[in-house]
Amino acid sequence: MATPDFIRDLRLSAGHQLLYLPGVTAVVFDDRGRVLLGRRADTGTWSVIGGIPEPGEQPADCAVREVFEETHVRCVPERVVSVHGIEKPVTYPNGDVCQFMDITFRCRAVSDDARVNDDESLEVGWFGLDALPPLADFAVFRIKQATQEGPAWFEGMPKA
Repeated sequence: MATPDFIRDLRLSAGHQLLYLPGVTAVVFDDRGRVLLGRRADTGTWSVIGGIPEPGEQPADCAVREVFEETHVRCVPERVVSVHGIEKPVTYPNGDVCQFMDITFRCRAVSDDARVNDDESLEVGWFGLDALPPLADFAVFRIKQATQEGPAWFEGMPKA
């Protein structure tokens, strides 16, 4: 994930200390039920598409922007899948420490011409739910939640 300019500016005074930031994830499905994934340039691993909203940007707009910037796919947000304060901070190779409040959206693709569209991804592609590449637990969980109907998931949600 490329660091937004406003965070670079903030880091000039904050240094590497912990920043608590908003994050947005888009779980995008095409009309065949496949999910859009990207193989990240920073880690080399496959993941769902996500990023950080710019100041004043609505989370759903951020999801649409990030999907297009990274994959060249146009999408429409359909619903909020989950809201989750990530418990564990992430320390990046440069020493920056961040912790995220993630909002995950289920999105529907309105174009399916997936291709690498920036320097954040090594590969992008559509995957059947029964043929996913190795993914981190958080990505698998978000995809699973996006396939289910019902209210958005959140930590502490009462069991039905």
